Amino acid sequence: VQLQAFGGGLVQAGGSLRLSCAATRRSTISNNAMGWFRQTPGKEREFVARISWRGDSTGYADTVKGRFTISRDNAKNTVYLQMNSLKLEDTAVHYCAAGRGSYSGDSVASYQYWGQGTQVTVSS
Repeated sequence: VQLQAFGGGLVQAGGSLRLSCAATRRSTISNNAMGWFRQTPGKEREFVARISWRGDSTGYADTVKGRFTISRDNAKNTVYLQMNSLKLEDTAVHYCAAGRGSYSGDSVASYQYWGQGTQVTVSS
C-alpha cells in the first residue's frame, strides 16, 4: 500500500484545513483502518485520529476532539481529516497511515503503511 497525503498549508489560528490521504499505484485501503498522526521536530509522532475500515468507528486525541473530523470514501480510496478551529499547537507534519487490520488503535505500532507527510502551519 502506498499512501500520499496532501492538503496542508499555512492558515491563521481559528481557520480550517482539509487533509486528504489517497492510496496510489493500484493500492487499496478499503479493508484497512486508517489513522492520522502528527510530528514536530524533536518530538515523537503522536496520534490524532483513526477510523475503521467501514467508518463505523472513529477515535480522536483529546487535543483535537470536537475540532477535527476523520472520514473516508472507500470508493475513492481516500481518507480525510477536516481540521477546524486550528490552534498554534496544531502546527506539525501530519501523516496518514494504514492500519494492520480493519480496526486499529492509537499507537504508531498499530499502523503498517505510512504516507510522506504534509506540513500544517498555523500562524497567529
